[in-house]
Amino acid sequence: MRPPPVDTTDLFDRVLARLRLPAGWRERLRPPTPDGLSSRLLILTAAFTLAVQALIMGPNAATFHETWLLDRLQAAELASVGVEALPYNAVDDDTAEQLLRIGGVSAVAISDQGVMRQLLQAPNLPRAPDFIDLRGRSAGARLLDPVRTLLGSPDRSIRVRSAPRYRSGDFIDVVAPAEPLKVELRGFLLNSLLVSLLISGVAGGLLYAGLAFLVLQPLRRVTRSIESFAADPQAPGPEPSNRNDEIGRVERELSRMQEEVRASLRSRARLVALGEAVAKINHDLRNMLTSAQIASERLASSADPQVAKALPRLERALGRAAALARNVLDYGRSEEPEPVLGRFALAPAAAAAGEDAGLESTGVRLVRSIPPRFALQADADQLHRILVNLMRNARQAIEADTARAPLRKGGPLGSIRLEAEARDGWCIIRIADDGPGIPARLSERLFEPFVSGSGSDGSGLGLTISRELAASHGGDLRLVHTGPTGTTFELRLPL
Repeated sequence: MRPPPVDTTDLFDRVLARLRLPAGWRERLRPPTPDGLSSRLLILTAAFTLAVQALIMGPNAATFHETWLLDRLQAAELASVGVEALPYNAVDDDTAEQLLRIGGVSAVAISDQGVMRQLLQAPNLPRAPDFIDLRGRSAGARLLDPVRTLLGSPDRSIRVRSAPRYRSGDFIDVVAPAEPLKVELRGFLLNSLLVSLLISGVAGGLLYAGLAFLVLQPLRRVTRSIESFAADPQAPGPEPSNRNDEIGRVERELSRMQEEVRASLRSRARLVALGEAVAKINHDLRNMLTSAQIASERLASSADPQVAKALPRLERALGRAAALARNVLDYGRSEEPEPVLGRFALAPAAAAAGEDAGLESTGVRLVRSIPPRFALQADADQLHRILVNLMRNARQAIEADTARAPLRKGGPLGSIRLEAEARDGWCIIRIADDGPGIPARLSERLFEPFVSGSGSDGSGLGLTISRELAASHGGDLRLVHTGPTGTTFELRLPL
């Protein structure tokens, strides 16, 4: 059976507990979690440092390779100068050959004015040597030479050509076995790798320590502040640091936002308590208004002319009070329910909304301009509320216009036109009336709570609620035009 995985975090905690270190030191010495930002930063730091060292190691190996070959060339050249400088027959052939082989070469040749002279004859080689001309070597070829040496066979030889340094001539050629170069190059690379790992470890550790101190520790402090605020928003948070960099600004902005949220939560709690009190008062008020309406219905049978004269005003006042209580309760809800979308035809929905808004052919009538079989996707009940609010406001504005005279006795008092079209992925519904318009002082604040338009006897909450319902659908409700010739609202809902 495979053994269960070891929980390194729990093991680390037990070791620190045995050491009896303070809690603060435990957090500092705790290793980074594998999925934490600190561990990723540590891995990236080590990887980038090693990548830089690897990029440096290639040119270093090429330089070592070329320097090794140049050393063999110069040693062979100096030996050839010494041999040729002695009198003829002063050095026998065996001694001259030993001098020439001191540099580790197996053949030496000099070219002077086009004449090639073999100073040291090359032995029989099992294979032709690879040729390297150091006088004009490209960067790519210099980088490939160490690789070819490391991967070459043990009997590989290298023929090297370079300009002479200590004597005259066109060039000097030497042939040297590649195996000693391979051994020394391998040792050089191993030493360079160990030094690179040491440098990478030190540099990466210092870089990680600096970043941990400058970035990770402040980020952990910000994270703990956010987590503690999420757990208990009313608890006081830590004081922001005095740093002037980006993290310091983040800490101060976070502290300021938390204070604003705390103030909003306190204000919301007070509003909730106030709303509950208003709801109770409204409930009792509606019961009182219901009793008053019942009493007014009984007064309707009275023969007193004064009562008959005052009764319509009383009924209107009671109706406005009941509507105000109902709208306040509707607006006082914490939030509207999420719309339940369904696809349905607009024409019958507009007709039903017109009936509920009090539109009729002998008063303010509804004129529909809807394409055949035009359908949209929305919450039917919420769309009905939006249309009823808009149509009722328009009807009340037309009926309150004292300068308006019927076109004929018993004819329509005005009209409300409803148009619809689909454009650019939107369903656009326009509700236009031929009423007196909305005063300029109210048009800019029309969608604010308790702001009522011209001629409206409502609470000023209908348009506010309608815009919220449109926004919950992902759309919008806006005032397009208002003036002496009428008012136009536009409702946009996504198709």
